[in-house]
Amino acid sequence: MAKHEDALIVIQLSRWGTELGIDDAMKEIFADGFDASDGAADNDSVRKVLNFGETIGSLVKHNVLDWELLSDLFWIDGMWRQTEAHAKYQRERTGEPRLYEHFEALATRSK
Repeated sequence: MAKHEDALIVIQLSRWGTELGIDDAMKEIFADGFDASDGAADNDSVRKVLNFGETIGSLVKHNVLDWELLSDLFWIDGMWRQTEAHAKYQRERTGEPRLYEHFEALATRSK
C-alpha cells in the first residue's frame, strides 16, 4: 500500500519528468508513424523515456516507491514496448546486458 512518502516521490518524479521533457518524449514515441522497431535509430525521446523508466524501476526494485501507485500513474508496458528495441540494441552494442533491466522488469511485472 502506498504511503505519504510514495506520494512525495511521485511529485518529485513528476517535476523531474517535466524538466526532462518527458511529456514531449511520450508524445513522440506514441505518435502515429513512430517506428518502435528501429533500435539503432538515435532518438532523444526514446533515451529520455528509457532513463525515466530505469529510474522508476530502480526505485520500485529497492522498495522506495510503491508499485501499485506507480502502475496507476504510468503505462509502463506501453512505454517499454515503444523503447524496447533501442534498449536491446544498446545492450548488444555495448555488451552490457544490465542496461535498462529495471525498466524491463517493471514492464514484465505489469503484464
